[in-house]
Amino acid sequence: MRNFTSLSVIAAVCFMMLSFGSSAKEIHIKSKTAKSGNIFLAKTYDAKVGVDVVAINEFYKKYPKLKKYQNDVLDLYKKKEYSSIWYDDKNISEFGSLLYHKVRLLNDQGIKATMPYMDAVDDIFNENVSNKLPQIDTELLLSNMYVFYASNVYSGVDPATLKQIGWFLPAKTISYTKILDSLMVDPDRLNKDENLLYGQYYKLQKVLKKYRTIEKNNQWSKIDIDSANYKDLKPFDSGVAVQQIRHRLFVVGDLPQDSKRNVYDEEMMAGILKYKQRYGLKLNYTLTREHIDQMNEPIGNRIKTIMLNMERCRWIPTDLAKASEYVMVNIPSFKLVYVKNGKYELVSDVFVGTRMTETVIFSGKIDRIVFSPYWYVPQSIIKNELKLKMAEDKNYLADHNMEWNGGNVRQKPGPKNSLGLVKFMFPNPNDIYLHDTPAKSLFEFEKRIFSHGCINVKEAKGLALAILKDNPDWPADKIDQAMSGEKETTCMLKNKIPIYIGYFTAWVNDDGEIGFYPDVYDRDPRLDKLLYSDAVASK
Repeated sequence: MRNFTSLSVIAAVCFMMLSFGSSAKEIHIKSKTAKSGNIFLAKTYDAKVGVDVVAINEFYKKYPKLKKYQNDVLDLYKKKEYSSIWYDDKNISEFGSLLYHKVRLLNDQGIKATMPYMDAVDDIFNENVSNKLPQIDTELLLSNMYVFYASNVYSGVDPATLKQIGWFLPAKTISYTKILDSLMVDPDRLNKDENLLYGQYYKLQKVLKKYRTIEKNNQWSKIDIDSANYKDLKPFDSGVAVQQIRHRLFVVGDLPQDSKRNVYDEEMMAGILKYKQRYGLKLNYTLTREHIDQMNEPIGNRIKTIMLNMERCRWIPTDLAKASEYVMVNIPSFKLVYVKNGKYELVSDVFVGTRMTETVIFSGKIDRIVFSPYWYVPQSIIKNELKLKMAEDKNYLADHNMEWNGGNVRQKPGPKNSLGLVKFMFPNPNDIYLHDTPAKSLFEFEKRIFSHGCINVKEAKGLALAILKDNPDWPADKIDQAMSGEKETTCMLKNKIPIYIGYFTAWVNDDGEIGFYPDVYDRDPRLDKLLYSDAVASK
């Protein structure tokens, strides 16, 4: 926020100079009340702030519902040498008032948590309240308010809970003291700071505001169809439903205007393709009943989906997207991207694990590419599938180019190998990797959950070419020869490539367009219950 007056800037500088002063100081303040725009300034009074361990312990006896923040608050004051954080030489600092304003607008961050004793905090900033709290209570309430805000906005669910819900991507580590220092130097970072939150978070936040406006203005009109006698809508069909769909496409941004025509014309065809692309649907002009049902999902559900994915973004280390090279797979969108020097080098469709063999959410480092690989059949597949098939057909292994190998079964290299002609290895306890597949027809499905947990890549050869593009030892013709299916050949990478397997049911692209994807493993309801259960008053 850049609209501070020069007087405010001077006050902020004075605050920073004073914040490293003595542990107990006399603050003589003239009674004064002020308000600047939407920023609340607390009424002032004479008091003495004595912040020490004893005072902090006594505070939590008085406010026990805040005890979960005690260690973090204590750490703040240790780093500040037990000096006041929230008072300058006149009153509560303008940054304290600004932070309070942000806490009151947590809903804009997709957060429903409420800080305990928020009514007492409200009174601090209410100029009509004459019976003010002791200044030490005010000081410590504001410190707890800060930790409450930072933990909800910048951190989200704690690492232990993330593991319980099966999210094994690297946990973000933050320092509340360092964050506080950075915010005080530049309060505008409260609005946006990609060093604190993964950039996708702010894109989702912008779309959240848009969808809430649509909801507020009652623009999410239901598409009326005769469910019993519905026939697929196709180009040049007409009717009330066509007019309603056109309006919806305009409202969400898939059409630049609403002509209000009830004919499925060429303009609407372009909007339908854009809509289907955002939802990860097969790109054609036909609108089935399932598509209409999807459009008729309440906008409140879409808003909740955005909020849940904002929470997931809080867990992501902010340096992820700053890596010079990485691969990212988003399970719900069935997409893989290979990014190098900030640019998308390759985007590919993928299919992932079934509900019984879910692909795990985790990260690793690709250290080698194996061309024309053997497939070593997992023991679970041998036990649950192969033994029965071998019992029914004694030639099953030979017919499928398989052989016994030291008590195990492996499939020989070749075009029909289950791993296709190339795999990308990154050591992990789940034995998951990326690989090609001979089953190319499976990429025609919209919901692609077919594997035993590994990630099958449609453009696997393209990924190998992109990764090795600048490697003189692996020109394209050598890669072609290695993928002939004759013998297994391994290429060890000079630089390991980070790979992140994530789970986002909503994602905003660089053009600001949001995509919504199927919650294939039913993770959204579980996260919803964890975050927004009525039994949880705060995080």
